[in-house]
Amino acid sequence: MIFEPLALDGAYLIKPEINEDERGFFARSFCKEEFRAHGLVDEYVQCNISFNKKKGTLRGMHFQRAPHEETKLIQCTRGSIHDVIIDIRTNSHTRGQWLGLELTEDNHSILYVPDGFAHGFITLTVNAEIHYQMSTPYDAASATGARWDESAFNISWPLVPKVISDRDRNFPDFTF
Repeated sequence: MIFEPLALDGAYLIKPEINEDERGFFARSFCKEEFRAHGLVDEYVQCNISFNKKKGTLRGMHFQRAPHEETKLIQCTRGSIHDVIIDIRTNSHTRGQWLGLELTEDNHSILYVPDGFAHGFITLTVNAEIHYQMSTPYDAASATGARWDESAFNISWPLVPKVISDRDRNFPDFTF
């Protein structure tokens, strides 16, 4: 696996090394020892799948409040998404900054999102499927978010959302 640090402190793009032959390919998507060697969280207690039928489906910007913050591994296994993370950590020098990148079934890349980040995505294709691994179990009482169009972040999305939940559309104004 190739670990590429991103512009937001602590975030990484992980590229599996693809071994391809006439059968297809094989690649590791997680290795506890390699994650530990890079100083990354290496224990994940929950895995989720998000399936999205329509292009333009937006989910986010989600996070869990303390003490239930989550480190996430995110991979698009079908279709493609524009994935966005925002550093909302109080003591971070990249606080308030966001980053967007494309995850696709073809690039196999995995986004490592440290705890203290908000996360969301918009689907760029129909039938997009995303696989998540989380370091902390979901806690409904700690789950919250920021609006996808929050003026405090001014995120540049590649397209206007066509499908978005009432919850995601109506998060309150974000304050640090």
